Amino acid sequence: MFRKIRSNRDPRDTVWTELRREFGPHFGKAKTSLAANANNHSKFIFWMMVINIALSAILSFTVFRHPDDAPRKKQPVKILAPVSDGFSQAMQATQALSEMLHLKKAIDSLSGKQQLTAQDSVTLEKALDRFQQLNKQFNPKR
Repeated sequence: MFRKIRSNRDPRDTVWTELRREFGPHFGKAKTSLAANANNHSKFIFWMMVINIALSAILSFTVFRHPDDAPRKKQPVKILAPVSDGFSQAMQATQALSEMLHLKKAIDSLSGKQQLTAQDSVTLEKALDRFQQLNKQFNPKR
């Protein structure tokens, strides 16, 4: 099943060379015919291109014009509001996360002490309460 197939094919023969060999004369005739036709009717071809460009410009500013140009100008304002709201929410979340990391360091350092003073106990309690508030604010399911 996995045996190598050996053939007597010339490695220089590819699909492209075979296609060129088969259809080359047809493409050569088409090339010479189109070149001769373009040389014989060059003014006609030029003016047809100019007319097509002018017609395209006229149609794009008349028939294919979008009638609702005025409402489009108001849409970016509506789109930007959620973006700015999302950005402000991301900034708030970043600030809260920074505060939570600071509180976690303080809680870890206070809980690592052997004996807490009254001031340490109050600070630890306030830090835990604030940590819980921030956690509930950004994780309402818990």
